[in-house]
Amino acid sequence: MTRIDLRETALLRTEGVRRHLLRHAVILGTIVAVLWLVEMFDWLVMRGALDGLGIQPRTLGGLQAIVVAPWLHAGFGHLLANTIPFVVLGWFVMLRRTTDFFVVALAALLASGLGIWLFGGASTIHLGISGVIFGFFGYLLARGYYERSIVAIVMAALAFLIYGGMMWGMLPLQQGVSWQGHLFGFVGGVLVAYWQMREKGRLVVRG
Repeated sequence: MTRIDLRETALLRTEGVRRHLLRHAVILGTIVAVLWLVEMFDWLVMRGALDGLGIQPRTLGGLQAIVVAPWLHAGFGHLLANTIPFVVLGWFVMLRRTTDFFVVALAALLASGLGIWLFGGASTIHLGISGVIFGFFGYLLARGYYERSIVAIVMAALAFLIYGGMMWGMLPLQQGVSWQGHLFGFVGGVLVAYWQMREKGRLVVRG
C-alpha cells in the first residue's frame, strides 16, 4: 500500500501557491515601476513635456497615442491615485488566470483609447492608466454576473465594496476627468467577460 506523505503534499501545494503569487507580484511590480520611472523622467528631464503625448481626440497623432497615453500621468498625485486600484483590481483579475490580466488590460486599453478618440472633447489631451483600471472593474463585475460561480461573485462583491464609488467616474460630473476613457474602459472589460462566458458555453441568459 502506497503511503502518502501529507506534509510533503501540503508543502508542494504551498510552494505552488507561492510561485503563483510571486509571478503576480513580479508582473504588477514591473508595470508599476515602469509607470513611476516614466513619470520621474518626465518630471526631472522633460519638465512635463511628455504629457503632450496623450490622446488628442480625432487627430492622427491621437490614434497613435492610444498605446502611449496609459503610461503617462499628469503628476505624481494622479499616478498615486491610479497605482493602488491598478494593483488591487489587477491582482483580483489575475487570481484565477494570469492571462486574464493581459487580455482585459489590452481590451480596456484599446476600448478606452478609441472611445476617447471618438467622443473626447475637442482640444483636450487624455492620459493615465485609469481606463485599464475601469476595465478590470467592469470585468470583475460582469464575470460575477455572467458566470454566477461562488468565486466570481465573491470577487465581484469585493471589487464593488472597495471601489464601487468608481462608478461615478463614468459620468461627466467632474471637469478634467476623462469620463469617456473610464466608461469605454469599463465596457471593454465587460465585453471580455461576456466573450469568455460565450466561449465556455456558460453564459447565463435570462428570459
